[in-house]
Amino acid sequence: MRKKIVAGNWKMNLDYQQGLSLFSEIVNMVKDEVIGSQQVVICSPFIHLHSIAQLAKGTTQVAIGAQNIYFEDAGAYTGEVSAVQVKSTGADYVILGHSERRAYFGEDDQMLRKKADAALKHGLSPIFCIGETQEERESNNYFEVIRTQLEQGIFHLSGDVFDRVVLAYEPVWAIGTGLTASPEQAQEVHAFIRSELVSRYGQDIAGRTTLLYGGSCNPKNAPQLFAQPDIDGGLIGGASLKSRDFTDIVKVFNN
Repeated sequence: MRKKIVAGNWKMNLDYQQGLSLFSEIVNMVKDEVIGSQQVVICSPFIHLHSIAQLAKGTTQVAIGAQNIYFEDAGAYTGEVSAVQVKSTGADYVILGHSERRAYFGEDDQMLRKKADAALKHGLSPIFCIGETQEERESNNYFEVIRTQLEQGIFHLSGDVFDRVVLAYEPVWAIGTGLTASPEQAQEVHAFIRSELVSRYGQDIAGRTTLLYGGSCNPKNAPQLFAQPDIDGGLIGGASLKSRDFTDIVKVFNN
């Protein structure tokens, strides 16, 4: 059975105290209201990681993730943070390949390949993001775009290692815009990703891999999105900054 995951991406928001306050609210709400087996992951700025990991102790429902790493373990890379350092804070996940990293910081598939290797080497599970721009969707080229991102960025991994990877489909045109792929559009792409996994790794691994939807997911549209057969949760942006909204999304998987 595939793990259901709802991951919050705080992006570059919240000062230190604001982050601790929001995380405490989320943890308490999850403890009180979430009755399913879904995993909650909070991906915060680096400044919060250690402290929120301490606050998460005692609950298996909430895990911690970073939003980025560098692919070297240590060295003269001013301003970068390694997988070793992130893991030492108590984090278990890291977002890689987010469209904002690709667009604003020039991260390509070759760099992301090395980042995925570094994350897995040091015990971090990558939440590996893939998706198309509006231009690529309108040109009906989005399947090829996603196939290339998978093949060049993450499909070099062996099957036993790939079992630790979470994939997140994020239609770039629906991130921070208020636009959302329809449940049918999202399912179409998730089913395509699942078929690519079958081709590369076989039915067993493909059937176990968690696929998240990321793209203006909120409490209103989450039930329809999460009801799709190949959507196993969400990578949540803006709604993860509001404890009530985020918890209501998590509760969609209550059982």
